[in-house]
Amino acid sequence: MRVRFTKMHGLGNDFVLIEDLADELDFAPEAIQWVCDRNFGIGADGVILVRRATSDDADYFMLYYNSDGTTAEMCGNGVRCFAKFVVDEGLVPADRSAVVVETLGGLRPVEVLRGADGKMLSATVDMGEPVLTPALIPTTLPGNQVFECPIETGLGSYRVTAVSMGNPHAVIWVDNVDDAPVDSVGPLVERHPAFPQRTNVEFAELVDERTIRLRVWERGVGETLACGTGACATLVAAVLACKTGREADVQLPGGALAIKWAEDGRVHMTGPAAAVFVGELDVPDEA
Repeated sequence: MRVRFTKMHGLGNDFVLIEDLADELDFAPEAIQWVCDRNFGIGADGVILVRRATSDDADYFMLYYNSDGTTAEMCGNGVRCFAKFVVDEGLVPADRSAVVVETLGGLRPVEVLRGADGKMLSATVDMGEPVLTPALIPTTLPGNQVFECPIETGLGSYRVTAVSMGNPHAVIWVDNVDDAPVDSVGPLVERHPAFPQRTNVEFAELVDERTIRLRVWERGVGETLACGTGACATLVAAVLACKTGREADVQLPGGALAIKWAEDGRVHMTGPAAAVFVGELDVPDEA
């Protein structure tokens, strides 16, 4: 089978997007791993299938695969790339500035800013309300809310604030994000027994009351240049700790996202997305 794909990224968090409106593609984990391999495949942090929505309240459905072949509930940078794909490919009428994306983590309304050519320049995503109830994140850590709770790892004790933005996150505050043990502690926290579905891990440095520096160890991927849901979870953790107000710029290695936790409880994320190139992929039937 020959499959057309578009390589895209949101602040360097990169994806291979494939249109599957006929709902006929079902990739084995090994196929996803090969596509994402930066030496033998295309190279990406994840693969996104563009499918027709199953909900009457959505326009399209985003099926997201991590680079290890597992599926994930949500991806913040991925949903902006998804919105750009459906807008730029003409799947959304030219006179519309909004699209509702269905994900495994729920519906995500997206407001898009178009350029003079009609292509999407940036997007603001309604990421929904953060989930702080431990059982729903999910985590087995004690209490009604996991706020800077100590967990033990093979490399020492770390305090985590657990938040779900449709997918689980564990936020750890550090003095200097450049020196944060992302590659060593990140995988230990990701697979800690307290997180039965594993977790994304954020290492956050407070710069001032409106600025956070962030590095993220993504579940099933490793460290990435940006993480939209991670930026949202980190702002929520910052507000809970009285470190920032309800709006802040979150600076990631790939660039900055503007995050707002509105008074109605919903988190909004604003940032860019870019298309890199288009190609075709020969996929063996067994894949």
